[in-house]
Amino acid sequence: MTAGKQLFHEDAALMRRRFTADEGQGDSRRAAAYVRMSTDHQKYSTENQLKTIERYAEERGFRITEVFEDSGRSGLRVDGREGLQRLVREVQTGNANFSAILVYDVSRWGRFQDADEGAYYEHVCSRAGIRVHYCGEQFDNDGSIGSVLLKNVKRVMAGEYSRELSIKVFAGQCRLVELGFRQGGPAGYGLRRQLIDENRISKGILNRGDRKSLQTDRVVLTLGPSEEVEQIREIYQLFVHQGRSEKEIASDLNANGSLTDFGRPWTSASVHQILTNEKYIGNNVFNRVSFKLKQKRVANSPETWVRSDSAFPAVVSRALFERARAIIDARSAGYSDEELLRLLQTILDEEGYLSGVVIDERDDMPSASVYRRRFGSLTRAYSLIGYVPDRDYSYIEINRLIRDAYPTVVSRIISGFELAGGNVSRDETQLLTVNGQFSTAIVIARAASYGSGYRWHIRLDTGLFPDLTIAVRLCTSNTDILDYYVFPSLDLTIPHLKLGQDNALCLDAYRFETLDFLYSLARRCSFGEAA
Repeated sequence: MTAGKQLFHEDAALMRRRFTADEGQGDSRRAAAYVRMSTDHQKYSTENQLKTIERYAEERGFRITEVFEDSGRSGLRVDGREGLQRLVREVQTGNANFSAILVYDVSRWGRFQDADEGAYYEHVCSRAGIRVHYCGEQFDNDGSIGSVLLKNVKRVMAGEYSRELSIKVFAGQCRLVELGFRQGGPAGYGLRRQLIDENRISKGILNRGDRKSLQTDRVVLTLGPSEEVEQIREIYQLFVHQGRSEKEIASDLNANGSLTDFGRPWTSASVHQILTNEKYIGNNVFNRVSFKLKQKRVANSPETWVRSDSAFPAVVSRALFERARAIIDARSAGYSDEELLRLLQTILDEEGYLSGVVIDERDDMPSASVYRRRFGSLTRAYSLIGYVPDRDYSYIEINRLIRDAYPTVVSRIISGFELAGGNVSRDETQLLTVNGQFSTAIVIARAASYGSGYRWHIRLDTGLFPDLTIAVRLCTSNTDILDYYVFPSLDLTIPHLKLGQDNALCLDAYRFETLDFLYSLARRCSFGEAA
């Protein structure tokens, strides 16, 4: 137990003894404290939260009888937050020995992506006659119109903070992957995670559950124990040269007492994963699966993956890997599209739902990777048989199209600048510098249906500090350019904007339907005129 953690528990125990010493004051002033910390940020340390709550209790005459704690827990969902779950459970069952709940602020109650979820848990308490107090906020949670409005704004801001942080973290992860560093997840059978410093000097092997302790340290993959490495090579040999199926190979491995890296028996899917995962030829691939904001796990199409080839030592040769892939692809050579979809429908009828794992576990049909290559993505194959997953994944295809179109859009803008007499340079951050006068960032925004209309989310890279941001809005079908917006950075301090179909113009934003405005700007700069 760390010194800070021990201090927190000592403070909590002292508070309980102090406020329960006098039992003659009645139950109406009994209170429970709830604290939550997802990171080591000093502002939200459990000790700081508890001190503020204690001061609030003394000022209001509350006696804290119990402390509910969630340390190292995200506020995005209630899942895994045993402290909050136990608190709500005591309230719902009528076993609560308190009449008030003291929380540091609205964000400690939760950063729920649906603001109504945080309101729901508070309503559960208020319905039982137990009021939630936010001790560090500038308003009293007394049910007045002002407090209700402020509280709801705070809930939305708490959720928005997590969304913005998620975007920044994902962008940083993608950059590190491209540099060859491993981003999360177990290494896999036959591989190990190796810790290196900023000079790429090894600091040792990380065991399961170990994490780096220094911000400048990085993680790469390296070869695991020799017996595991040889086992993987044997799997490829059996599959490629002896024509053994995944099911047969799994049976042999289990008969020999071999276990996967998770300590489980081998299955067709686990063998298939080894035969199709590019990390075994040294490629660093990221974003295969998304679980952003702890909402729903999404299997992304290959077009959305972030990759760095030959980043790690290879377990098998690329030629052997490609031969294994060719054999897997050949399984579908004799199947027409109609036959593949018929098999997919059969699985849906038998299982009730579809996923890549469900498909890979079947021995009587091609693998999920075959469906991805034949139909472009699993979601498109699903749509062809009328299966709609719990979540709409159409944005994946749209994002792929946007990524494909981005170089063309940038080249079009650069060509226009140059035709107007300007000179354009481009650095590693993808910023454009026009005539050495101003820097420009280019973003493409897709249209998203919203109620009876559409909205465009403009992501602004405030970390690069461009002088101008050119936002290219796509039409409602996301197939062509609708218009352009130019945002001077001096007027922008937020990471993203939301535009509707019709937006009132002001001095800090310029809308135009063609690029003539920018070209004239470049022309004026090229002749030294004021922009």
